[in-house]
Amino acid sequence: MSRYLRLLTLVTVVLMNCGVLAGAAKVTTLRVPDGGLQPVTAVDEKGSVHLIFYKGEANAGDIFYAKSSDGGATFSKEIQVNSNAGSAVAAGNIRGAHLAIGKNGRVHVAWMGSGKAPKGPENATPMLYARLNEAGNAFEPEKNVMQFAYGLDGGGSVAADGLGNVYVVWHADMPGAKGEANRAVFIARSNDEGKTFKREEPAYKQPTGACACCGMRAYATSKGEVAILFRSAIGEAKKMPEIRDMFLLTSKDKGATFTGVDLHAWKVNMCVMSSAAISEGASSLLAAWETKGQIYFSKIDPSSLRPAAPIEAPGAAGKRKHPAIAANAAGETIVAWTNGMGWMKGGVVEWQVFDKSGAPTAEKGKADGVPPNSLISVFARADGGFTVVY
Repeated sequence: MSRYLRLLTLVTVVLMNCGVLAGAAKVTTLRVPDGGLQPVTAVDEKGSVHLIFYKGEANAGDIFYAKSSDGGATFSKEIQVNSNAGSAVAAGNIRGAHLAIGKNGRVHVAWMGSGKAPKGPENATPMLYARLNEAGNAFEPEKNVMQFAYGLDGGGSVAADGLGNVYVVWHADMPGAKGEANRAVFIARSNDEGKTFKREEPAYKQPTGACACCGMRAYATSKGEVAILFRSAIGEAKKMPEIRDMFLLTSKDKGATFTGVDLHAWKVNMCVMSSAAISEGASSLLAAWETKGQIYFSKIDPSSLRPAAPIEAPGAAGKRKHPAIAANAAGETIVAWTNGMGWMKGGVVEWQVFDKSGAPTAEKGKADGVPPNSLISVFARADGGFTVVY
């Protein structure tokens, strides 16, 4: 358990003894500052909330960062993350920036470059990375961590631990091969807090393919384990793959080797443009994803890194997409998702709180107004409640 989660546990117990946290967890909502899109949040060991969001045209915009020390009630003045103006992209919901908190609370951000970003080798779309400087008042200039794994689509992700390790992941064509069935997940690793990165390499040796326009998510635990959640694309290389199961990769050796688990089956011969979420709870990792227009989540055992059977969100499947997930110190879990969204189309955000056993509680709700090309985020507050950001 991380120091932040231990702090959350202590605060929760105190508040429960005082009668503050009676019953189900309270859920509040928060709009992205300045009309921004695609919020991503993370909570550090001191309980501060870190937020990144996107502003600008869908095909070429900028990423901004802000911090809250009061559970999201107020945020600091925003700082621009990308030094090359317009080098980020939001079109299609899933190609935006990801956020991770590493050693000594340093902020790490990674994103897929836009058409205005400096091109990589062979004129390739870059996988960009930037970190907050030592003073905490600006981001260092971004750099492309991609050296040979070209064909970026669906964005990428970033993870960091308290040991100084940083991981940037994305999926791309295997060298010399084309087609979704020949795609693979690549990982670029740093052991000096993102100062330098090793040449990327395939994270998993078994052929799984990767759904080209689907997003992915990476997470590093407080103990240094790494998890990657992505959608596969299994089939013949020259045909549209029909097997697009959700896959979980986990590593116990700081990203050197990974074990793969097929989490959930979905047979469909099209790119479903889905995204996924991973977070760390008090006693397990948590993963959430979409299958056939429905949202599912699973608890991942911290010792074996094996996932439990998927839990389905209450309510009918349909156009549910883009999940977010978080847990409080009491073991309650919130799963939030969008509904009704599509290409250049907005929707609503819905959420459901689950108890420690995984059963849905009475705490649920929804809110209108998720903008086109946007996403949602959730985080647990120190008072035991949750905040949904959209």
